[in-house]
Amino acid sequence: MTAPLIGLTTYREDAAWGVWHQRADLLPTQYAEAVVACGGVPVLLPPVAEPGAADTVVARLDGLVVCGGADVDPASYGAEAHPRTAGWRPDRDRWELALLDAADATGLPVLGVCRGMQVMAVHSGGALEQHVPDVVDHEQHSPGGDEFGVIAVTTVTGSRLAGLVGDRLSVNCHHHQSVATHPGYDEVAHAADGTLEAMELPGERFCLGVQWHPETAADVGLLAGLVRAAASYAASR
Repeated sequence: MTAPLIGLTTYREDAAWGVWHQRADLLPTQYAEAVVACGGVPVLLPPVAEPGAADTVVARLDGLVVCGGADVDPASYGAEAHPRTAGWRPDRDRWELALLDAADATGLPVLGVCRGMQVMAVHSGGALEQHVPDVVDHEQHSPGGDEFGVIAVTTVTGSRLAGLVGDRLSVNCHHHQSVATHPGYDEVAHAADGTLEAMELPGERFCLGVQWHPETAADVGLLAGLVRAAASYAASR
């Protein structure tokens, strides 16, 4: 069986390498390495503005990962920006929302990672909590700089997520925002402070978002689940 093709949305940032310092489309290598380790073939998906591009891309994919990154533009869910909300990327927001439209239309398996879960919630008509420390009175979810916070997460028994990762696990996270509302999705994991850490669509389709970074873990059970779902999706086409 041909390995399933997994799309990974990318950052678009100023970057430096060798003698160059310019705009670049990039993504931490751990995402692609985790997909390969699970038996998939990764394809990077930088933002594209042309109408219909998302439909064209999704028609060729077997699975999609909406990756981590910058804050989502508050205007996309009808909110004013919090003082700590900054650096949103409207081109990436539009691209990922279009990819999710196309994925919904075809039933493509989707995994959202950190920002990706937040984009999925906004796509469903939901909204975000723009600064988690305002709610939980600590910064363990995003301790600052390039450090991950380590958070204990409890999953909902019987959920797809629990079937992939178990009842409890420690996760690496780096988010100062979280999902407040999420029409159509079930809540399937929380941190001890009550922060929603994962959501999934009910039913047979693999469509799952998590606030943590599974690509950083030695056990990439979530990505393995996506790759299996992608293989089944490819076989059914």
